[in-house]
Amino acid sequence: VPHEMKRMMIDSVIPKLKEKYKPAAIVHKIIRTIGIGESVLADKIADWEKALPPHIKLAYLPSIGEVRLRLTGLGNNEILLNEEIEAISNKIIPLVGEYIYGYGEEKIEEAIGRMLRERSLTLSIAESCTGGYVSHLVTSVPGSSQYFLGSMIPYDYQIKMRQLGVKPEVLEQHGAVSEATIIEMANIVRAKFNTDIGVATSGIAGPGGATPEKPVGLVWIAYSDKHHTVTKKLQLSTDRLLNIKAASVALLNLIRTSLPARHVG
Repeated sequence: VPHEMKRMMIDSVIPKLKEKYKPAAIVHKIIRTIGIGESVLADKIADWEKALPPHIKLAYLPSIGEVRLRLTGLGNNEILLNEEIEAISNKIIPLVGEYIYGYGEEKIEEAIGRMLRERSLTLSIAESCTGGYVSHLVTSVPGSSQYFLGSMIPYDYQIKMRQLGVKPEVLEQHGAVSEATIIEMANIVRAKFNTDIGVATSGIAGPGGATPEKPVGLVWIAYSDKHHTVTKKLQLSTDRLLNIKAASVALLNLIRTSLPARHVG
């Protein structure tokens, strides 16, 4: 079983092999970035990458909405190697620091949870096209009940009006997939759940439901707190599941970039 084998390797096999064979030190450090494509990221850090010493290698590990940068160092002294990699990784911050959300194994939903706890802020979510996937990511983090109060999935047009409370005239004039509607959704869910932050998604995940003006993959996301409301328009792919996941990651990143520096009471 893969996850059992991984645990056995990490906890038992690898330590025993190291003890028996005394291999050279191998040190890894993962820098997690979000909201920037692999090619753009590579351009921004090209000079930094070229300056890496021969015994330290860089790998690009892209996933939906994210790119992990893995530094791997090989040497004789693990302590000195760790210090060297730490110093090298710090030099990347002035180049792409705005896209770095964490290090190591911390996922974006875990980083969001940490940031909300640090600021003593609460969150609620209104999801349409993502169908609860954002809430799933948020609640996959242990202790998320400290900051996540709940969500609504007003998938149907009528439910957006009757249960959530989006104004009929907004939906009639602008449609469900629009900036005006997504602003309403984020503001209303924040008020309904009495949370510090409300976020929302609405889009055309596909493969059907598109129009010439609103193609498959068009998604609006929004962030709302008492100080400001931020929206973002996404044009994603024609793949339904990919769109759901990409929109969810984009919304988590919107929370990250929109949160206040500190909680203002």
